[in-house]
Amino acid sequence: MVFKKMLSALGVGGPSVDTVLSNPNTRPGLVLEGQVNLRGGDAAANIEHISLSLVTRVEMESGDSEYAGTMEFHRLPVTGALQLAAGQQLSIPFQLPVPWETPITDVYGQRLHGMTMGLRTELAIARAVDKGDLDQVSVHPLPVHERILDAFNQLGFRFKNADLERGHIHGVQQTLPFYQEIEFFAAPQYSNVVREVELTFVTNQYSVDVIIECDKRGGFFTGGHDSFGRYSVQHAGVESVDWVRVVDGWLNQTISGYGSRAKQGGHGGYGHGHRGGGMGGAVAGAALGFGGGLLAGELLEDAFGGDDGGDFGGE
Repeated sequence: MVFKKMLSALGVGGPSVDTVLSNPNTRPGLVLEGQVNLRGGDAAANIEHISLSLVTRVEMESGDSEYAGTMEFHRLPVTGALQLAAGQQLSIPFQLPVPWETPITDVYGQRLHGMTMGLRTELAIARAVDKGDLDQVSVHPLPVHERILDAFNQLGFRFKNADLERGHIHGVQQTLPFYQEIEFFAAPQYSNVVREVELTFVTNQYSVDVIIECDKRGGFFTGGHDSFGRYSVQHAGVESVDWVRVVDGWLNQTISGYGSRAKQGGHGGYGHGHRGGGMGGAVAGAALGFGGGLLAGELLEDAFGGDDGGDFGGE
């Protein structure tokens, strides 16, 4: 996907930038490749820097209110200071590593409802910074993710929604300031006990932490509550595993409460929030470390025309 935007701060006749991705489809741990094409305007211009960044939409809490904003979570400097002559054309190739924890946006060739991801080009010139346009990026699951998601599908779970929550999961080694929740309506065989299930992957180079949260129904004498389970699997050998049996076992352990033994401490479970207090402050600081990071109210669906795509599995 190609975008081209004249820098409004410079007016007509200024330099333009055109970023081209060789392939907008990728997976966690892989690389996005392409080139940044510059064209000089009517006069020479001193470029301060060009950077690329991955940005996505994240759900946040502030007091009693919730809102969505755009967060930059990975940045790659493309070039430092340079002078672009009038009419000069310059092409700069790049390779942007995709973080292992990058959330999944597409499954079975379909965009997960609720997910957006973009590659933003920043060109700074004469103290004017442009962060306007985005290339849409599609992040597909790794084999282990795909097997687990397929097992949920085979067990009869129906996809509901996916989103990103700002914060850290207690007890899980996490590098990004948010985590993904993939939500399912309960399969028939679980529906008398569970309303919904949320699935979270926290991935690294060698393994994946799988966090399952079950919204349990209340009984005659007890109210409904959430139960949590954390399970770890390796990337290697995923083809030889009976994932339907494994995931069914995880779900039964989580529902019964045994799965929560994998956690370390927590407040009533994993503490999926940690959105306020000390951890919230640490998250905010990390976000601001990426050139401002969090831009409340700047929604990616506006940039992409408001189309998040369809649900996977034909739902």
